[in-house]
Amino acid sequence: MYKIYVDGQHGTTGLLVNERLAKHPQVEILEIPYEERHNRELRTKLLNEADLVFLCLPDEAVEDTVGLITNPDTKIIDASTANRINEAWAYGLPELSAGHREKIVGASRLSNPGCHATASIVALYPLVEEGIISRDTMVPLFSITGYTGGGKQMIQTYETTEERAYKAPRQYALGLTHKHVPEIMVHSGLNVKPILMPVVSNFPRGLAATLPLSVKDLGSSVTKNDLYELYQEYYKDSIFIRVHKADEADDLVDNAFDVQGSNDTNYLDLYIYGNEDQIQVISRLDNLGKGASGAAIQNMNIMLGMDETTGLL
Repeated sequence: MYKIYVDGQHGTTGLLVNERLAKHPQVEILEIPYEERHNRELRTKLLNEADLVFLCLPDEAVEDTVGLITNPDTKIIDASTANRINEAWAYGLPELSAGHREKIVGASRLSNPGCHATASIVALYPLVEEGIISRDTMVPLFSITGYTGGGKQMIQTYETTEERAYKAPRQYALGLTHKHVPEIMVHSGLNVKPILMPVVSNFPRGLAATLPLSVKDLGSSVTKNDLYELYQEYYKDSIFIRVHKADEADDLVDNAFDVQGSNDTNYLDLYIYGNEDQIQVISRLDNLGKGASGAAIQNMNIMLGMDETTGLL
């Protein structure tokens, strides 16, 4: 049994990580009472007693907490944005390549990806690697998510307010400086920042990032079926990525896309729609699953040498 400690276990992501750990057959959870959550001495003891620690903390608290860990055998998964483009930390998307997975296997420090970022990078990475999208392209991305991604305060607002604005989708990060933009650029292999247009809406969970493509502007002429075959080849060994045939209609509801269709799973579903001139790739996941706590458990399994699906299927 592995000893696991979640620092920040009373926050949204921490609660969900703990919930998944409680069902995991090969771990023992080290817990801290709610009233002791700011007890530095007790936290330090638990941080160094654990085989692996999840940091579910604000960015500004991560560096200080990492400094409290003096046990060289304690592994860390950071769920914040703090280390997502830090080359000293593994990036937790093992599906991208054999090299990504290998780095995670040997990692003692890993940064868990963001929800918008995971969906966007999985759609972009093969296209950039194959030269279909130039690395110098300023890629547009439209991503809609449920309100649970905003944490406890946003959840409370959505579930208690009667204000009209919260009854419909809301575009945010209007200055185009969303915190997931740097990691999307770096881990997709782009040389310029993408234009990420995020939207939060009045449903709890679910996320879909849309990558629009103009065929005439791509590095090579491709069809929807070409993209399907490319994604199939890239992700053929990825248990948690499901590539759907072009123009698949089985999952549509009244001929419209269901953003919440991957909820309560750790799957990321890739869909391809469009025509001869324009294509859209839609990457869908549960923002609290493969977009957060599910990915964290998957990465833990890989880092500790367990089957990556343990506790997730």
